[in-house]
Amino acid sequence: MNKVVASADEAVRDVQDGATIMVSGFGLCGNPENLIAALHRKGVKDLTLISNNCGTTDLGLGILLKARQIRKIVASYVGENKEFERQYLSGELEVELVPQGTLAERIRAGGAGIGGFYTATGREYLLELPLRADFAFVWAWKADTWGNLVYRKTTRNFAPMMCAAAKVTVAEAPTVVPAGEIDPDLVITPSIYVKRVVKGEKYEKWIERRTVRPRAR
Repeated sequence: MNKVVASADEAVRDVQDGATIMVSGFGLCGNPENLIAALHRKGVKDLTLISNNCGTTDLGLGILLKARQIRKIVASYVGENKEFERQYLSGELEVELVPQGTLAERIRAGGAGIGGFYTATGREYLLELPLRADFAFVWAWKADTWGNLVYRKTTRNFAPMMCAAAKVTVAEAPTVVPAGEIDPDLVITPSIYVKRVVKGEKYEKWIERRTVRPRAR
């Protein structure tokens, strides 16, 4: 079975207005940039996004926010996006802030079929409900044509849980190899969770906030 599609635009072909989408990434690290750009070109609106954050004002998921394609976002960090702040304060954007560990566990619960769990994050124990989605867009370091995925370091972030918690998972990877070339012991997300694979291209190593210090004399 070959799950590789010809382009990112083909990979997002059936995303409709009002869809709920999980998107991997930790800041701008591990973003499926080609899939995000394809979603922007498609122009779908009223999206609910579940992700660690919403990118920056001009990068990552921020391009969808700037284009007014997002209705609601479930995230744990929103500090680098001025447009996010503006839309939220003006009542244009619905926001559900979730502590990062709780967000990860809610996504995992959605994939594992768990009906809910209790956490003491709010001092008293609170019932947290699972998160599920119509689609998951994830970035992998390497994929094979069957859809087995390998991640690398921080780019792994929430991706494995998201793959299990969505009806349709689309994986973007800069390296796609024939089935059988990845050592089975190295596979992190098995192909059963992945419906489509697209080869990613033209990546930038974005820096969210550039910090420098004076040159030593």
